[in-house]
Amino acid sequence: MRGEVYGMKKAKQCVLVTTEHRGVFFGELVGTPTKAKATLAKARMCVYWSRDLKGVLGLAISGPSASCRVGMAVPKITLYDVTSVTECSPEAVKAWESAPWQ
Repeated sequence: MRGEVYGMKKAKQCVLVTTEHRGVFFGELVGTPTKAKATLAKARMCVYWSRDLKGVLGLAISGPSASCRVGMAVPKITLYDVTSVTECSPEAVKAWESAPWQ
């Protein structure tokens, strides 16, 4: 079966999604994203990221730092008008999931 190897389920794919409306979201990708929409499980929105991340892609490389502003997780969200879907590093996933921010 596609996505499974010898009965093992495919690991979750955590991504950073940006939208035309300047939204920046992290979560587990559900299904296949398109330019029109992407669905995330356990999604969080970053409303402010600090300069030490050196841009929005720093959120996918390092994850949010203590000075970032990140909202609480929702079970599932569908985002529209997608401009990018970026795979997150294991380090970033750990930082997003540990929720060290204000």
